[in-house]
Amino acid sequence: MVIHESAEDYLESILILKERRGVVHSIDIDNELGYSKPSVSIAMKKLRESGYISMAPDGSITLNDSGLEVASRVYGRHKTLTKLFTMLGVSPETAAEDACKVEHDLSDETFSRIQEFLARREAP
Repeated sequence: MVIHESAEDYLESILILKERRGVVHSIDIDNELGYSKPSVSIAMKKLRESGYISMAPDGSITLNDSGLEVASRVYGRHKTLTKLFTMLGVSPETAAEDACKVEHDLSDETFSRIQEFLARREAP
């Protein structure tokens, strides 16, 4: 199934918020991404219907296996790209912003080479 960039952003945000707060609600996503409550509500419904998330009766959001897989991949790319950009001398804030822009569109081949490059740089 093809997943759109906005859905990847939502799933990544859920993962980050889960790590940070333990429990995630739609309002947390509103605050994190700065989207409107109706937009987040519609997105959560679509993600739930697609099987990426589950919502408990109390409104807490949990990533299902497929959602966790997507979120982990995107967040891993984000962290790796942020690291590369900061190594190049980009400020951490700009590096993180630019990583958000690039993480979705970078080919698997290029990303793999970036990972290999960073691994060589970190090896003793």
